[in-house]
Formats: sequence, C-alpha cells, structure tokens
Amino acid sequence: MFGISNNVRSRVVRTCTPELFHQAIHSPLVGRICAEIADALEAVRRGEMTPEDFETLKSERKKQLPIFTPHATFPGGRRLNSDAVPSGLSMYDIDHIPAPREYFHEHVAGRTEELGIVLAHVTPSTEGLRLFFIIPPEMGLEEAQRWMSHQLNDGSYDQCVKDYARSSFAVPADYILYLNEAELFREREAQKAKPHEGEDTGSISSVRNPAGTSEKDASVSSDELAFKGIPYADLIARWFSLTGGEPVAGERNDRLHRLASHLRYITDNNESLLLRIMPRYGLEEEEMRSLIHSACASKFCSMPRLMKDVIQQEEQERAQAETEAGSDVPLPPPMPRKLPPLIRLLVSRTPEIYRPAVAHAVFPSLAAHLWKVKFRYIDNVEHEATLMNVLMAGTGAGKDCISEPINRIMADIRLRDEENLRREREWKKEVNSRGANKDRRQRPEGLVIQEIDADMTNPAFVMRTAEADGHFLYTKLNEIDQFDALRGNGRGGQQFQIMCLAFDPGNRYGQTRVGTQSVTEKVTVRFNWNAATTIQKGKRYFSKVLTDGPVSRINFCTIPEREIGADMPVYGTYDASFDEQLRPFIENLTKARGLIDCPQAFRLATKLREENAEFARLSQSRVYENLSFRANVIAWLKACVLFVASGYRWEKSIEDFVRWSLQYDMWCKMEFFGDAIEEAQDGRTVNRTPGRCNLLKLLPDEFSLADAIRVRQAEGMDAEGTKGMLRQWVHRRYVTIVTNDNYSKLKYRKDN
Repeated sequence: MFGISNNVRSRVVRTCTPELFHQAIHSPLVGRICAEIADALEAVRRGEMTPEDFETLKSERKKQLPIFTPHATFPGGRRLNSDAVPSGLSMYDIDHIPAPREYFHEHVAGRTEELGIVLAHVTPSTEGLRLFFIIPPEMGLEEAQRWMSHQLNDGSYDQCVKDYARSSFAVPADYILYLNEAELFREREAQKAKPHEGEDTGSISSVRNPAGTSEKDASVSSDELAFKGIPYADLIARWFSLTGGEPVAGERNDRLHRLASHLRYITDNNESLLLRIMPRYGLEEEEMRSLIHSACASKFCSMPRLMKDVIQQEEQERAQAETEAGSDVPLPPPMPRKLPPLIRLLVSRTPEIYRPAVAHAVFPSLAAHLWKVKFRYIDNVEHEATLMNVLMAGTGAGKDCISEPINRIMADIRLRDEENLRREREWKKEVNSRGANKDRRQRPEGLVIQEIDADMTNPAFVMRTAEADGHFLYTKLNEIDQFDALRGNGRGGQQFQIMCLAFDPGNRYGQTRVGTQSVTEKVTVRFNWNAATTIQKGKRYFSKVLTDGPVSRINFCTIPEREIGADMPVYGTYDASFDEQLRPFIENLTKARGLIDCPQAFRLATKLREENAEFARLSQSRVYENLSFRANVIAWLKACVLFVASGYRWEKSIEDFVRWSLQYDMWCKMEFFGDAIEEAQDGRTVNRTPGRCNLLKLLPDEFSLADAIRVRQAEGMDAEGTKGMLRQWVHRRYVTIVTNDNYSKLKYRKDN
C-alpha cells in the first residue's frame, strides 16, 4: 500500500485506498489545475507567456494538487523517511518528452506486465511520463530504477535515488494511460535491498539506520528527526532548491560538506544524527563519516544566512498551509489561463493578482458603446447590455487597478462628450449673459453626453438620460456611497430603484415638476456603472435592500488579500500600441445595431442555467438559486458583448471565460451577502461558513438518512427538508436507494 496527502505542504499522510485514489483523480480541483498548466504551456508555445512565467505558474499550481507517496506508507501519519513502511513500489519518471502518450504506446504499452507496471500517466506539465512499477525481487529503490532505465533503454533518467517520502502529484483521470488497480493496491511485503546497495542512498535522506551505525544511534525518535517540528528531510530539500538543485557527479563531496556544515547548527553538532539524516548520493559509509566529522570539527560561528533563510521559508510555507487548511472559507475560482482576445488584451498590463477584478470591471464601459442593440435571452425577452459592477476589497488592496483599462475603453466616448460639453457651456454662458426678460435660446439639439459626474443629482440624471437619445450613461464611482446623490429629496432609496431599473428591460423612470425651469421627463434608464468599496462598507450599504433586487442585478468582484510584506505588484505600460490593439474591438461595438443573434451564447445560457439549477439542488440553497437567475443573465450579456466586440466571432475561450465569470460573481454574492440574505428571508441566524457548498460532496459514498440530516444541520439548515432533498436527488439520479434509510452515490459529480 502507498500513501496520499492533501498537498506537498501537508504534514498528514493517509494510506491510499481505491476510493481515495478515485476521488483524487476525479476531483474538479485536480482537473482545473492541470487544465490551467496545460493552457499556460500552450501560451508559451504561442509566445504569449515566457518560459520563466510558466515555470513559476506550474510550480505554484502543483502545490495545490493532492500527492501520492508511491514508495511507502506512513503509519505515524507524517511524511518522514524515518517512519516509512516501504510499499514495494517505485516510480520512474521520463521527463521532457514532447508526446508522452505516444511514447507510452510505442515503448511501454505492450510490456506493462513484463515490467511490473501498475500505473502510467502523463505528468501535470504534460511534458513527462510517470510509471509506478513493482520493485523486482531483491532490489532496492536505486537498483530498481536503474533496472527500469535499462529495460526502457533510457539513459537520461534521474540517477539520484528517490527517497521513501518522495511524492507524486495527482492528475486527472484522462491523464492516466494504464491502471492495474488490483496490483496497485495489493498489500505486499517490501523487498529488502541487496547488501552491497544499502538503504542509505536516498537522494534527500535515508529511511533505515545506515549500515555501521550503533543501535543507540538508531534509536533516535521521529521527533528528533525534525527541527522545530520541520522534518530535516524537508529542510534539506529546501536547502538544495536554494543552492541550485541536487548535486551532480563531480560536486557531491563539496556540496554535501557544505550542507553538513550548515545542518550542524540545527543538530547540536551531533555527528551521529547528521549521519542518519544526510543524503548520500552514492558515497560510501566511511566517506560520509569523514565528511561529516570534518564539517563538525570546523570553527563554530553564528548560523549561516542561507540556513536561516531555509528555516524561515519552511516556517512561512507551513504557516500558510495550516492557515489555508484550517480555514473553511473557500477561495474564488481562478481565472482561466486562455482568455478571449479582448479580455486578454485588457488584463495584459495588469498584475496577476488584479486580473480577475479587471476582467469583470471592464464590461460596463465596453457595453456603454452599444447603441440600439438588443439580444434575445432564453426566456424570449429582449435585453440591452445593462451591466453594472461593484469591486469589493480590503483597504489598500489596489482597487484602483480597474481605472486605467476603463480610461482606455472610454477614450472615444469622452472625446465626443467633451465637444458636447463645450457646446453646453457656450449655451449656458449665452443664457446667463441675457436678462431675465430676454428671449433665451433653447438647449442645443444632440447633446449626447454619456459619461456623467459621480455626484450628479436626480434631475440632472433624468435630463442627461433624456438627451442621450438611447445611448447608455456611464460613470465610475470611487466609493459606492457616491450613489446617494441620486437619492432625491422626495423619498429615500431612490438610488436603489435606479440600480434595479437600469437592469430591467423596457423600464420607465422620471419626474414631473410644475416649475417652468424644472426637468419634466419620462425616460428609459440605460445606466452602466462601476463602483468600488471596502467589503465592510459594501455589506453595510446594501444591508437594507438585500431582498429588494439591487444585489442580484449587480456583477460583483473582489481582490484577494496579499500577504503582509508582499512585493508591490507592478503594472505594464498603457501606450499607443495598447490603444491601437483595442481600437478594432471598440469599433465593432459602436458599429453594431439592431437585434443580434448569437446562438452560441444562447446555448451557453441554457447550459449555465442547468448547471446553476443542479448546484442549487445539491446545495439546497434557495438563496443561491434566486441569485443565480439574474447572474446567468449578466454572464450571458457578457458573452454577447464579447461576441460583438470580436466581430461576430465565437470561440471556446469565450465560453470558458463566461462560465468562470458567472461562478466568480456567484462566489462573491454568496460570500458577501449569502448568509445575510438568508437571515433576512427567514428571520433566523445562520451559523456557518459564508457561501454554500455541494451537500452531496460532504457525504460519504454510502450514507444514511441520519448522515444527511447531520450534514444539513451542520450547514445551518433544518432537518425537515432532508427527505424532500433525498427524493429530488434520487429523481435526478445523483443517488440511489440501498434500503429505506440508506443511500449510495451513483457517480462522482463535478462541482459547478
């Protein structure tokens, strides 16, 4: 048997069962991360990403993947070589091959039984092949790997022995090329190494007591094989990563001597302990003893800076992993790596941490370019591109990141507005220069001024809307409460009414006044806008209207909190080249007219509605379902805008982006407002993690009615609805009835 763990930073290792194995390879997280890595590799090949950026992304993404430990299990639950129980399996890597699937079929597929292979899969990078195989009798890890290299005639394999704690990243099911499940999970007695080979040749640290050490030395406890709770093996691996990687032939003695010289500061200069934890890289026992003694005999000074960095980085990474593991708050879904061309351009000068926010925030200003353009939704109602966005993030999070992309999008509208504002100023100057009893020229015709002031009063808003001749008005508010200028004097909450009307097709709004100089108009509100706020202020601002409609009609986004002391994000340059690349997209939007048919967006909206309904059934969240109705319309409108901006061309990246945009919008709404809306609806306090999750995922593959009740109650839901939920799940073929009160999942389900 072998082990499984949540990720490389997790200290906890469990024995991997077939059920845990299949959960990992069918996990939506694993599928998404590997798809992102594959997309990024394609971006490198197209010249859209540097190899360095790809390596950084790949490294960060792989840290989120579950891992297997094919060489051993760890009964103590910690991935320490000293605690390892060998599995009798070894893994063999064939790296940097352009077509691993073809390589497998040409060189391996017909020999799986002969070679003892029990699992073969493409690696997460998609540029390598990994084999799990049964170690031949009387061989250890090093000899088994050397044997496999000879069988495959592979002279470029990694000749450093993998240690027993070495991990293998999980991959999606479709990356697996061969699986012999019975042999993979068969319990077998681990083969002992041949005497001449020894168990002390691990690449990071050895597992068993090295030959020649005393029984007293061998009795060192597992806790002693760690410094401040961090396994020495992990510190050694970090040391190698900071010093250029593991040593190669010709530098082993020097590198290992330097390593021992550094490790002695965190091992009390204990030569016996160093002999136990140090990697050998093929050096004989006496060579290692001599090397370690030399390192420990040198002058003892303060701890080297490098060793301090190693410890600090390991401590920080573990603290971060424990924080993430101990937090029940999910992270927003990550943005697809392959983006529609327009979005790819608009985020191209944006630091990565801000890109999701920018990708959402650009749509109100883009849609403001559409005039007399409609799209037909799946309910047969015609909509204009009514898009509003609120960015909610912490103080100092960088909410101004959306400003420059919006400025570039709005440049042509502002140019025309400036001319009409000049005409309006001249008219006002002329009127004011005449006496009260003089004839006054009427306001000029065609004063289409789309961008309005953030603090515009209600009468001015109505007048600008009337004069806009069907164009969208637009504004960007630095704080959401600037909307209060539209509240009006007659009644409170009028600004929230405008938010709702701005989304609804065919709305009517205005005012009637007696005074000859007052504005008397009835208009259709066409008002796209952006606003920013802190999370707490945003929650307070909408707290009185949670169930009145504004929240469901607005598209929300956020910026994740950065670590304290993190490097400052650096922006790219918005220059003439950027403007020139943007120009065709803007021209496509301004030229469009009439009712535009986009069958791909229509089909996507239908598909997303079904996905939302499925998640609502599985989460049993009425709030999620209600919010998803208009969120689906918002996502569909974005798809339509991208379709028009791209010259009426559709591509798969639009579908992927729009699906992500919907999921991200719903994540924000449920995270910021979900529990408050539920409390407002039923008057009871909800005591659980914000948002909703798939209840079916929280249940084991075989579960009882009592299990389902407990899960519902843990999520703040009543027990009375359990039987109705289960009836619906049975009807939808999510589960099947085993007995009256026992159920079984029918298949692995994918999160929305």
